[in-house]
Amino acid sequence: MKNTGHRLPSRRAVLRGVLAGGTVSVGLPFLGSMLDSSGKVLASGAPLPVRFGTWFWGLGHTPGHAIEEKASSGFGIDFIGECQALSTHKEIINYFDRFNTPLDGRSNFPHYTGWIASRTGTVPDWQEEIAKPTYDLLIADRIGTQRRFKTIDIACTGNPRNSYSARSTYNRSAAEISPSDFYARLFGPEFVDPNNAEFIPDPRTMVRRSVLSAVTEDRQQLMRQLGASDRAQLDEYFTSIRELEVQLQVQLQKPAPNEACSAIAPPKDDTFLGSKTGVEISRVEETHKSFARILAMAVACNQTAVFNVVFSENLSSLRKLGESVTHHSLSHEEPTDPELGVQQQTSWFNTRSMDALAFFISTLSSIREGDGTLLDNVLLLAGSETSFAKTHSVDAIPFMTVGKAGGRIKTGFHINGNGDPITRVGLTAMQVMGVPIDSWGSRSLLTSKTISEILA
Repeated sequence: MKNTGHRLPSRRAVLRGVLAGGTVSVGLPFLGSMLDSSGKVLASGAPLPVRFGTWFWGLGHTPGHAIEEKASSGFGIDFIGECQALSTHKEIINYFDRFNTPLDGRSNFPHYTGWIASRTGTVPDWQEEIAKPTYDLLIADRIGTQRRFKTIDIACTGNPRNSYSARSTYNRSAAEISPSDFYARLFGPEFVDPNNAEFIPDPRTMVRRSVLSAVTEDRQQLMRQLGASDRAQLDEYFTSIRELEVQLQVQLQKPAPNEACSAIAPPKDDTFLGSKTGVEISRVEETHKSFARILAMAVACNQTAVFNVVFSENLSSLRKLGESVTHHSLSHEEPTDPELGVQQQTSWFNTRSMDALAFFISTLSSIREGDGTLLDNVLLLAGSETSFAKTHSVDAIPFMTVGKAGGRIKTGFHINGNGDPITRVGLTAMQVMGVPIDSWGSRSLLTSKTISEILA
């Protein structure tokens, strides 16, 4: 046990003290002093809410086969090749091209540096280091606290670790992987239909809230017994409890009527299971479709204001039925067709990814909300972790915004970044969502320049 200079009770005694004599049962996290030196052991007239989401796919695009290049920024997007499915939605998309990720002499950790830098504003010093929170959580801190779920994370790959939302290296969100479990979590007994005239608070929610309040009240006595490091860790723990109390309080209040919220049928079964050699793409597509329908209604029903969707992970293990070679392996091993100028099988997977994004967009736009659609009140930021998987390039990583963010942005623009840092995209998204931030990023990624062309 680490020596902090403070006399600390055993873990069991700490729990008795915090639990006020055992009347409630809420556990504590393992504190540093309990570990070894290694640390291992709308009816109100208010405007419709604006939601934020991300949609991630692995391995980017084939350069020259996704979008017609433009020498300067301007209105009009010409999707080609791998992105042809997005042409139907180009009027509600903004495409960001030629934004770079300067490394300042640090290594490019393949398939990691790109997503970490673009989502946190900081290039990692070692593989998988996440030094700053991802922007979805900064947005959730601003707009997500008055929802039943502060954020929702889903992965279509069957692996809960395929999540790109994190507070730090060791505080990474776990993703939902089962559509049926996800449906039950959202629309099970604790779901409150906003259009039901009768409202009776769930007594289980009332009990949980009182339990958390009791624990929060006891924190001061425990904090006096701890060293500075443990106090900081426990303060973060109790902060999360306070956030949960706010979310439980929401469940004790009758929600405003919401015509966009309507019941949907549960998924018939789960198709997310893959194999050791990869995840069969048709299963991933079916899982994604199930998740898309459930998530769209969860957003329409105001169960969350922030969500993250992962279609394929950064080291895309997608494969065709009956084959063991994966999308990632093909991106490095498949020769380029001399006539077409593409790796044909790799490009096929890239195209299927954009087909899936087009389906997700259609799903959000199919739900009527107010005098428009759900997509009118969403800012979806879709992006990858590399621009050209074969070379692991982190310059010109493809990013798009989809949706109108409640009228806060203009759409249909192809923005040429001319080598500016990719953090301009994240900064703009955060400002659009109301995060009080003037600049974002570190070292050469630090920027205070928003993408003004798309601001309404």
